[in-house]
Amino acid sequence: MNIYSIPKKQRHRRLLALLGREQMHTQEHLRRRLAAKGIRVTQATLSRDIKELGLARTPDGYKVVAAAEPVLPPPPLAHLVQEFVREITEAGQLLVLKTIPGSAQPVAASLDEQKWKDIAGTIAGDDTILVITANRKMSRQVKNRLAGMIKA
Repeated sequence: MNIYSIPKKQRHRRLLALLGREQMHTQEHLRRRLAAKGIRVTQATLSRDIKELGLARTPDGYKVVAAAEPVLPPPPLAHLVQEFVREITEAGQLLVLKTIPGSAQPVAASLDEQKWKDIAGTIAGDDTILVITANRKMSRQVKNRLAGMIKA
């Protein structure tokens, strides 16, 4: 069977079986373990699977949660930037952020949630984020702010 054509139900079963055997605290860890089992998924697909399966990140890792179990809030932007962003390049009023594979979308989503006045928007792929600012000065300010998070 082609690894890219695994039916969703089968992928869900394998994901739940994996979580039943191991504690996994990040989507990246889940993605890597699935890949080791021959199931390659993008971060976006994994996020949809997690939502569809009713999984949540708990202090003990991802679990199918009952309503009473505590659910951890998403990690702060600084944590995501520090963990996943590998390179920041200026291109005029744009920034190009390179991340580890499968991490661009959660970083971009967190960046969008910050509602920084310097950022008009972001576009994320698998390992690249395009950050759009109004001008070079704003681009440099955002770059410096993000770079400061990496060094922290």
